[in-house]
Amino acid sequence: MQQKSVIIIGGGIGGLALACMLGKKGYQVTIVEKNEMVGGRARIFTEQGFTFDMGPSWYMMPDVFEHFFSVVGEDMGEYYQLERLSPSYQITLKSDGKSYKFYSDMSKNKALFESIEQGSGQVLEDFLNKAQYQYELSKAEFMYRNYDSVRDFMTWRVMRQGAGLPLFKKQKQIINKKFKSEILRRALQYQTVLLGTAPGDTPGIYTLMNYVDLVLGEWYPTGGIRSVPNALESIAKKYGAKIILNAPVKEIIVENSIAKGVQLENSEKIFADMVVSNADVHHTDTKLLPDNYRTKSDKYWNSRTLAPSAFILYLGVKGKIENLDHHNLLFTKDWDQGFSEIFDHPAWPKDPSLYVCMPSKTDKSIAPEGHENLFVLVPIASGLTYDDGFAKMYGDKVLDEMAQYYNIPDIKERIVVRHHYSVKDFIVDYNAFKGTALGLAHTLGQTAIFRPNNIHPKIKNMFYVGAGTNPGIGMPICLISAELAYKRIENITHPFPLNKI
Repeated sequence: MQQKSVIIIGGGIGGLALACMLGKKGYQVTIVEKNEMVGGRARIFTEQGFTFDMGPSWYMMPDVFEHFFSVVGEDMGEYYQLERLSPSYQITLKSDGKSYKFYSDMSKNKALFESIEQGSGQVLEDFLNKAQYQYELSKAEFMYRNYDSVRDFMTWRVMRQGAGLPLFKKQKQIINKKFKSEILRRALQYQTVLLGTAPGDTPGIYTLMNYVDLVLGEWYPTGGIRSVPNALESIAKKYGAKIILNAPVKEIIVENSIAKGVQLENSEKIFADMVVSNADVHHTDTKLLPDNYRTKSDKYWNSRTLAPSAFILYLGVKGKIENLDHHNLLFTKDWDQGFSEIFDHPAWPKDPSLYVCMPSKTDKSIAPEGHENLFVLVPIASGLTYDDGFAKMYGDKVLDEMAQYYNIPDIKERIVVRHHYSVKDFIVDYNAFKGTALGLAHTLGQTAIFRPNNIHPKIKNMFYVGAGTNPGIGMPICLISAELAYKRIENITHPFPLNKI
């Protein structure tokens, strides 16, 4: 048989993973990547001895990573090792200034919950047992399933298996009913931000994230998050993938409703039997395809609920910082107002919540000796405007918050590297719709059949992979999206995870 050829637009986690799978199957794969390195948001930059992971910093759902490596016949341990973080993270409340450490250890978490709210330890264990059931069922029956219509939900097997899932309740409603204290509620709701959604809008099925968080735990790959795309790139090349960097795509070539290839911005044309877009779905639909092949109107796109953007500070700091763990969360006093400023009434947060990652706590190789590497993120609404002067001022505000709540009064004087990254950068680097940091939020109306499909309805041999399509946002979820796209291309219709390629 003649070897089939595939062009993948964008070398994010989903595109790289699909290149591994298709290459292993024998396809001739070409990745065209607009930036200077693959990895999508999981890029890095180095400066003065610091190595900064620019995007993802949470390594969760290790079982999904292990599954992917197994499917392509690779030993994950040959590419990187994992270290379980303990504690997983600490949470500090601005309302009282107290900090609490959380673990992927049931006995420790039960003791913490019980010390805060009598009787809540057993409630937590029961809650996580149910969340585990939801997670395992979702993996077995729903996450690896391609959806085309409501009928895909109406099979007897799906209806029977899904009967016990909280599909129509909200995560906030479920958690607030079980726990009364402010810290426990927030500790069990913050994960929705990783899904790009507010707790009051997140479908109850996503309480499975509490099992992912508090049982499966948080991990760190040797060398940082960048080790993940590095591994995928190595595997893709092992199976013959060609990767072209600094090659932004101008247009997808379509002839007689069949995808034929791409034209780069330098006018070079590359042809193949099929095209897969790992680029932003909105950008693909509105900029890369001819108008007559668009599937969504401007009205549709402007009515979407976008996941937050982010205001990020990359900081190299002289001296050690004792009051920070690897992952640190600082929550605003007015929880609901914070989410309102992101989703309902977009504005720069007056009293921001912060996420501070200090990976140098775990990995000494990413900062010079005697220094710390910090990634500081404020969730903000997509589409916000600013100039460099405002970004500098807002960054100073964030540093003042850190100085106060983490007792680092001289942090500004100790900074040797400082860069900010926000809405405009996400647009320039990733063509992200309105500068969203993640993509489409995981609301009920943007999940499964309501999320953009991974197969183009008007163009033969045109597919999608990545966070913009199913199942959605996050590194492990993008690995699953690659498996779903592979199933489409190979006409595999069963809803279960693959065993081998």
